Amino acid sequence: MPIYEYQCETCGLVFETRQKFSDSPLTRCEACHGPVRKMISQTAFALKGSGWYQQGYSEKVEKPACASAAKDSACSGCPKAANP
Repeated sequence: MPIYEYQCETCGLVFETRQKFSDSPLTRCEACHGPVRKMISQTAFALKGSGWYQQGYSEKVEKPACASAAKDSACSGCPKAANP
């Protein structure tokens, strides 16, 4: 469930609450029961590690058909060498 952040317009209290997407937004402060407004805050979502971006989406590099093609030489069993 997402965590939403609210601020009371009366006492200034900032608090967080877990709510379903289908739940209605809160309208009253936990402390003074004054009106609250939902705040826009940073998400906790972050992509870390090697990830999909570094595994082939960051740049377009054509891979050779076989290992010997990468060394600029043809191998005898390579079908590309037989059919130039």
